[in-house]
Amino acid sequence: MSETGNRLRKLLESPNFDPQNYVKQLSQQSDGDRDLQEHRQKIQNLADETAQNLKKNVYKNYRQFIETAKEISYLESEMYQLSHILTEQKSIMESITQALLSTDKDETSKEMQAAFPKETEEVKQRTLTSLLEKVEGVKNIMDTPGRHLVYNGDLVEFDVDNMSPIQKVHAFLMNDCLLIATWLPNRRGAVKYKYNALYDLESFAVVNVKDNPPMKDMFKILMFPDSRIFQAENSKVKKEWLEILDETKKNKVTKDRHKKEEEVPTSPVRAEVSTNPFDVDDDEPADAEENVDLSLEWIQELPEDLDVCIAQRDFEGAVDLLDKLNEYLKDQPVTQKVKELRSKVDERVRQLTEVLVFELSPDRSLRGGPKATRRAVSQLIRLGQSTKACELFLKNRAAAVQTAIRQLRIEGATLLYIHKLCNIFFTSLLETAKEFEMDFAGNTGCYSAFVVWSKSAMRMFVDAFSKQVFDSKESLSTAAECVKVAKEHCQQLTEIGLDLTFTLQSLLVKDIRAALQSYKDIIIEATKHRNSEEMWRRMNLMTPEALVKLKDEMRSCGMGSFEQYTGDDCWVNLSYTIVAFTKQMMSFLEEGLKLYFPELHMVLLESLREIILVAVQHVDYSLRCEQDPEKKAFIMQNASFLHDTVLPVVERRFEEGVGKPAKQLQDLRKSTRPVRINPESTTSVV
Repeated sequence: MSETGNRLRKLLESPNFDPQNYVKQLSQQSDGDRDLQEHRQKIQNLADETAQNLKKNVYKNYRQFIETAKEISYLESEMYQLSHILTEQKSIMESITQALLSTDKDETSKEMQAAFPKETEEVKQRTLTSLLEKVEGVKNIMDTPGRHLVYNGDLVEFDVDNMSPIQKVHAFLMNDCLLIATWLPNRRGAVKYKYNALYDLESFAVVNVKDNPPMKDMFKILMFPDSRIFQAENSKVKKEWLEILDETKKNKVTKDRHKKEEEVPTSPVRAEVSTNPFDVDDDEPADAEENVDLSLEWIQELPEDLDVCIAQRDFEGAVDLLDKLNEYLKDQPVTQKVKELRSKVDERVRQLTEVLVFELSPDRSLRGGPKATRRAVSQLIRLGQSTKACELFLKNRAAAVQTAIRQLRIEGATLLYIHKLCNIFFTSLLETAKEFEMDFAGNTGCYSAFVVWSKSAMRMFVDAFSKQVFDSKESLSTAAECVKVAKEHCQQLTEIGLDLTFTLQSLLVKDIRAALQSYKDIIIEATKHRNSEEMWRRMNLMTPEALVKLKDEMRSCGMGSFEQYTGDDCWVNLSYTIVAFTKQMMSFLEEGLKLYFPELHMVLLESLREIILVAVQHVDYSLRCEQDPEKKAFIMQNASFLHDTVLPVVERRFEEGVGKPAKQLQDLRKSTRPVRINPESTTSVV
């Protein structure tokens, strides 16, 4: 490196180097841009050289870096081992200290109890009595002999879901139960609290809640399937509650165990010798009781294991343990010990059943579809509760379907809404049926309940359907399309052997009948209004396009011979009233056939008959009253169109749609035979 470079390096490395002063002096001393460029190049060269030297040093000391990292790793593992050893030693020392303290404590308590046995018990009961005098609604608490106060204090209860404070309570811990009392806002004399709940020590578990500021100093009490959260005044009080609760529960368990062990018969019972040769030997149960081995470790720990499984929501594991016990005791005689074990297990079965029932309740989340209920349903069936499982499963699915229908947004277009409604309902019904068939495959007795539930669900669907289609006074064509969509979706259920078409029709028959009669009245009123303004003139459609359009419309209505009533120009040899009536009646017939099912046969038939009679009677009246021969001939031509063209098409189309001929329509056509005109008279003869 040159001498200039060394000088520059020393200057930059000096501890008193000031960049601003250096740049200021450099700008004053330089003669122009060239000097600044040269100085910049020198600094850049120095930087490149420094970077190069740094790389060389890294490569040179690379092995040392690796070795140092290994040494650090070794040191870290040794520190972990040392920490583990210290922790073990600490725990050992604490256990030894605790054992010594408990021994001294037991000896002291025994001495105190021996010295003052009655006084201590009486003082505890007197203290509890004085405290309970401040609580409203606890008159029978002291009826249990030997009950005394262990600990008490103020707590704040929080909501389990949103962790918001609910109320201030006072807790009384006794040797066999826990009393929760709420503060009275308006105190009455010495009474400060009101009774809220009383829990047996064996019916709940205490769980420490981790501090999460501002939520701290809390603990939870679990009573399956419910729970409550309380907050202590500070961490010290919380620790005392947890320790005393745990110690009191242990003392109660120990006391109950000693009590059972000390229970012995007061006097031996001498067996009576029977001379009856048909009596059963009474020695067999005693021998059998000795043969039932309940000392196995898994049997002894079974009640506690069931509690753990229920708390951890391991329903399958709990039922597996119950099945294992039932299999073990299947061929064993029923002894006193077996009955005691059964009583303990039955209590856990009741708790497990309550949890599973809560899992299937409609108050729980309904997301996930029918498959989300499979776990709880299968375990209830394994517990022999198939009827209850079936009932809860169907209630859950009914609530889910009802919620889905309620959340469906009502669209402006009725047909679009009905498409969405049918898709949601029938898809849910199909999924529920498949899940039901899978879950209750071995319980054929539950299928009748599913059929009843399906009908009730269909009734709920029809209520929503009718409210949107019929109550909103939609047109008959829209109602017919909506009913057609519902029928098509209902047919999908036949793939699983469930046919609810008849149920759907029976629920819709009232609304469809009302819609047909309402639309019939509209057509009759419109026909009468046109009849009142009838001039009996030929139609002039003005343009060939309009004539072609009318021909297409009449052809779509089934009037194939309509062209014989049209001329070369844009004239039609029929009146506007007859043409409009024909189109409206044929439209009513087509929509009525879409809505048709056997219960509506007479309704549709009578509606058609009434509509046709209005037109026929008007033509007959016009023929009798008209005096102009030309107009009479024109009216005659319209009457012939009705009798020879329109009525046969109506009969044929009705027979095609229904599957059998309409005798009433045939009789109507025969009674309205073509009209003859007497040329020498102004009267018409029918």
